[in-house]
Amino acid sequence: MNRSRLMEFKAELILILLTAIWGGTFALIKGALDYASPLVFVSIRFGIAALILFPFVYKQFKGLTRQQILDGLLIGWWFFPGFILQTVGLQYTTASKSAFITGTFVIFTPIAQMVIMKKLPTLVNTIGIGIAGVGILLLSSGDGDVVSVLSELGSTFNFGDLLTLICAMSFSIYIVYLDVVTKRNNYLYATFSQLAFTTVAALILMPVFHFTGVERVMFVLNNELIFAFIYTIFFATLFNITMMTKYQKEVPPVKAAILYSFEPIFAALIAYLLLDERFTTLGFIGATIIFTGLIITEVFRKEETADG
Repeated sequence: MNRSRLMEFKAELILILLTAIWGGTFALIKGALDYASPLVFVSIRFGIAALILFPFVYKQFKGLTRQQILDGLLIGWWFFPGFILQTVGLQYTTASKSAFITGTFVIFTPIAQMVIMKKLPTLVNTIGIGIAGVGILLLSSGDGDVVSVLSELGSTFNFGDLLTLICAMSFSIYIVYLDVVTKRNNYLYATFSQLAFTTVAALILMPVFHFTGVERVMFVLNNELIFAFIYTIFFATLFNITMMTKYQKEVPPVKAAILYSFEPIFAALIAYLLLDERFTTLGFIGATIIFTGLIITEVFRKEETADG
């Protein structure tokens, strides 16, 4: 195993670890939103994380070029929607529809890569994406079946579904731009840019959403909310976003999308272990299929090549 392949394999393991940590946030945030509205939660979570990171990154601000400033704004612009649109969308749609629509970022990522990087994914990664997509559909079925999920999606597509779909598209574009931006910028500066942009955007949108009735401002501090903040600020944000920003550039964007598709698997597993929620047969099959998609991309791996 050559040095570059060893580095890529290390990055893949780190990205899988990050999805496990993110998988643990679902139950915490779901409970926390009973006491804090989404934009309030997001602004506090990312605001505190940005303040903690600032002493380690402020030196990077000296001599910033116009391109570096634009890069920071670019990844912040695509990072923010993925964290807020899904949460707001859940108020208008079902959990199974949200899970499936969010998972379509796996399908959108190779399209984003072709448009932004002018690079086609390899055949093996394309097959892996297709397999992971099937696995996400099964994992999203819950106690129902695949037909019921697709039927519900097609017959009752609503505002929440639209927000969630935009979230999936945004995250796929973010994955590709993160690969581009982090290859020419310090990873701590890139991390801070995402956290700061998300904080400012949430603070700006908070009064807008409140007075238009989209989301009423709510904040009731208690132990459950404090624990959710501790976990999401230090683990799911500071550690995860920093490591993601540092290591994702070692993995092709399409391959990274397959790795991130493990998040609902970890979310379901943690809910099963900690919340005594059922892990359905279809869910288990879906998880196995997603894992199979990853194995195929590893065993039959080829270097990404640009085909025009």
